[in-house]
This record gives sequence, structure tokens and C-alpha cells, in this order.
Amino acid sequence: MQTSRLKPSSSGTGHDIEQHTETDTEIDTEIDTGQGTGDISAGGSGQDRRRELLPLLAGVAVAVGAVGAMLALADFESPLRGPFTLFFLLAAPGAAIAAALGTLAPWGRAVTSVAGAVAVNLLVAQGMLALHMWSVRGGVVAVTALSALTLLLVVAVRLRGRTARRRTT
Repeated sequence: MQTSRLKPSSSGTGHDIEQHTETDTEIDTEIDTGQGTGDISAGGSGQDRRRELLPLLAGVAVAVGAVGAMLALADFESPLRGPFTLFFLLAAPGAAIAAALGTLAPWGRAVTSVAGAVAVNLLVAQGMLALHMWSVRGGVVAVTALSALTLLLVVAVRLRGRTARRRTT
């Protein structure tokens, strides 16, 4: 079956008639929706692909944060030191706070963890400045210690909750 459609011409002088067959329409639909009509062996939906990429992205984030912390602690001159260290200073407390807020909705947890990370960094900087002990290395160590402490407390509380549930069952 053929259909005709009016399409503006590239020269702007009028309309050209474009003919499509039924097969062309099916191909257009496949392109528009992103789903094939006859391909059963397709790899899965976009949601599955995102779930598969999540551990990879988490690993990359940990690696970038670790490199940033090491560059700052070793005082290594590199153009990547600033961005990677900033990423670490936001990601480390943010991840610890996000782990503590496990029952919150994902967007609420993300916003709260970013705000909490900024607050932790500001409090560490303010405390170090008030005590006249400011240094980049000291700030990185303090943020790392606070983030690790928060994460360890979250893990301890979860493990304690599991053992309490096992005793009651």
C-alpha cells in the first residue's frame, strides 16, 4: 500500500510529493519508538541497560575519587588534581549520607546527600580555619575520616538490625 505525503521542498518553491510503502512506514515506526517489530533477540530494554551500567559507573566514580584524594595527599602537580579532588570531596560524604538515607526516594536521597556533602565540607573548612589549622591535606583527611565514620556507623546499625531480627525468628 502506498501513501502520499506533502513535504516542503528544500528549494522552498513548493511542495514535493513523497511516496512511502507500508514497509517504509514500519521502518519509520521502528525508528521513532526504538523498538523493532520482528527482532525477538533484542538485548533488552533501556532500563536493563541502565541497571547493567550502574556498577560500572560506581566503580569509575570510586576510582576518580581515590585518584583525587591521592593527588591531594601526595601534593602531586597535575591539571586533574583540582577537579578530581573536588569530586572526592563531594562524593565521599555524599555517598555516606546517601547510604544512611536508604529508605528515602531516589531523587530526595540525591538532593539531600549533595546538600549534606556541601555542609560537611563547609563545616570542616570552618572548623579548621577557626583553629588556625587549615591545609588541603588536613581537609581531605578530615572529610575522609568523617565520611568513613558515617559509613561505618550505617553498616554497624544495619548489621545490628539483622542480628536482632535473626534472634526474634
